[in-house]
Amino acid sequence: MRQSIFGDKNLDDFLSQYDEQVYINVLKLREILFTNLPRIIEQIDLPARMIAYCYGQKYGDMICTIIPSKRGVKLGFYKGVDLPDPDNLLKGTGKISRYIEIRSDNQINVIALKQLLEKALAAYRERIKNKKQN
Repeated sequence: MRQSIFGDKNLDDFLSQYDEQVYINVLKLREILFTNLPRIIEQIDLPARMIAYCYGQKYGDMICTIIPSKRGVKLGFYKGVDLPDPDNLLKGTGKISRYIEIRSDNQINVIALKQLLEKALAAYRERIKNKKQN
């Protein structure tokens, strides 16, 4: 089941500022996220120019973000610094997040990306479980 707090028209408006390949890659990436993250909530953040995928309204409920740009798309992972990444997909030097640069659609439907999503979901569930125990 797909839950988005904005309609497809708003998504189209948001993505219309990017070239066609970025637009297509975002749509394909969304399908992967909706398939691999059950009941995920999609939220657009216009000032930050990104789409967040989360299970609640708090920053800690976020799993990942799609960040379109003129040069491509980034799939950012909240707490990505803590995710195992045997395929070395994750980039960045921030203290918390990491991202994958998507420049072509062959990078989207790969097993390693789906495994990262599984690990990010498992890490989120562990955070929630630990929060409830404390």
